[in-house]
Amino acid sequence: MNTELQNPSMLLAPSARKLALASGAALAAAAALLLIAVLPAEYGIDPLGTGKALGLLALSQAGRLEPVPPPQGAALVPVSEGNVALYPGEYKVDSRVFVLGPYEYVEFKYHLGKDAVMLFSWSADGNVLQDFHGDPDGAAAAAAQSYDKKPRRKSDGMFTAPFSGIHGWYWENAGADTVTIKVTTAGFYTTAHQFTMKNTREERHVRGIEAIPINDK
Repeated sequence: MNTELQNPSMLLAPSARKLALASGAALAAAAALLLIAVLPAEYGIDPLGTGKALGLLALSQAGRLEPVPPPQGAALVPVSEGNVALYPGEYKVDSRVFVLGPYEYVEFKYHLGKDAVMLFSWSADGNVLQDFHGDPDGAAAAAAQSYDKKPRRKSDGMFTAPFSGIHGWYWENAGADTVTIKVTTAGFYTTAHQFTMKNTREERHVRGIEAIPINDK
C-alpha cells in the first residue's frame, strides 16, 4: 500500500525557493506585458518601440485626437435663388485609384461647406468594409457622423453636406487578396485629404473644370 496516501504529512509542499521563482516569473511576465502592450495602447508611452511596430499607438490616440482644423481656402457655400443654388466659385473634379493589400485601409475625404453638393461614383473589385462619413470643422474625432455604413462594392449617388467639414469614405480590405478601389467625384469642394495607415493626413490636389475634356460631337 502507498504510504504517502496513508500519511498526508509526507506530501511535500512547494518549497519557498520554488514559490519565489514562480512569483518572480509572473511578475516579469506582467512587467513585459505592461511595457509591450499596455503602456503604448493606453497611454501612448512606447519605451521599447513595440507599440509602433504592433500598431498599438493608434489606440492611445483614438480618444484624444485634436480637433481637425478647417483647410485653407474659401468654403463654397451655396446661395439659394429660388430653385437655383449659386456658388462663389467653380466646382471641382477628382478621380482616384487605391490599391489595398490584405488588411490595409485608406480614408479619403473632401472639404465641403454646409449644403454644398458632391456627385460620386466608386467601385471595388473585391469585398471591402466601407463607411461614408463626415467630420465637422474644429470638432473632435468622436463627433464624426456616418451617412452610409452598409456592405457595398459599388456606390453611385449625390451627397449634400449637412455641415461644413470633410466628408468621404473609409475603405478597409478585410481579406487576404489585394483589392482595387476606383472613385470619381465632382462637386463644390475645395480640397481633398487622404488619411493613411501611418496616421498621416496629406492634402491632395483637385482639378477645376478645365480638366474635363471637351466633347464637340
